[in-house]
Amino acid sequence: MPISPKRWAVAAVPAAASLLLAAGAAPAFADGSYTIPIHQDLPLTATSKGVENKKTCADIPSTQDGWHFVLTGNSTTFVKLKVTFEPGGEKVVTVFGPPSDKHAYVASEPGAKLTAASAEVTGGSVKWFNLSHTCPASATASPSPSVSSGAPSPSGSPSSSASASSSPSSSASPSASASSSASPSGTPSDTPSGSPAPSGSASAPASGGTTGGGLANTGSDAPVGLIAGMAAALVGAGAFLVVRRRRAGAEG
Repeated sequence: MPISPKRWAVAAVPAAASLLLAAGAAPAFADGSYTIPIHQDLPLTATSKGVENKKTCADIPSTQDGWHFVLTGNSTTFVKLKVTFEPGGEKVVTVFGPPSDKHAYVASEPGAKLTAASAEVTGGSVKWFNLSHTCPASATASPSPSVSSGAPSPSGSPSSSASASSSPSSSASPSASASSSASPSGTPSDTPSGSPAPSGSASAPASGGTTGGGLANTGSDAPVGLIAGMAAALVGAGAFLVVRRRRAGAEG
């Protein structure tokens, strides 16, 4: 009995839907990858109870926590690994090993918590992947040098002593005041303004004698008049003796 067009339409709809579903699933089955969770309960730290610790995790430095993840089964390998740390956020790993793509290594800050982990894998049929062990940080990272907030003073900046004004080298001596100095005899001797009085300046004699054209003081206490009188008497006596001798010669 021939099939009516209505029945053909009813039968064609499920067939078309099946083809569409198969077409959408084709890429997933073509590369054979699927997503699996981590086997351990989270969150965890590198030193959590029940987590195995080792000294090194591939090339992860000792200043960070190292995490080693591994897949079970001989034919299963990692395609992509996503892990989330607190602090640190999400990290995506696409390079695996050593020794093979069944092993994955991730670094975190010391003491960070692993809060989420999932992996895209290919091959085999596994339900999860495992945290093999951790490598807690064993060294402290040296802090970077802090930058000073103040601008450094230039090496050629003048010192505080240079800022002070130096006293002039040609300052006037106190003795060079514009005043007249008195001589020991009481007679004032005027000195030029601004010039010091010479230490060897001449002064009037203390005896009170005149400084005119008289005889110089010889240091004797005898008066000058007495000496002159004695000299005149001696001259007169000599002249008298000479005259007397001449007269005596004339008479004889």
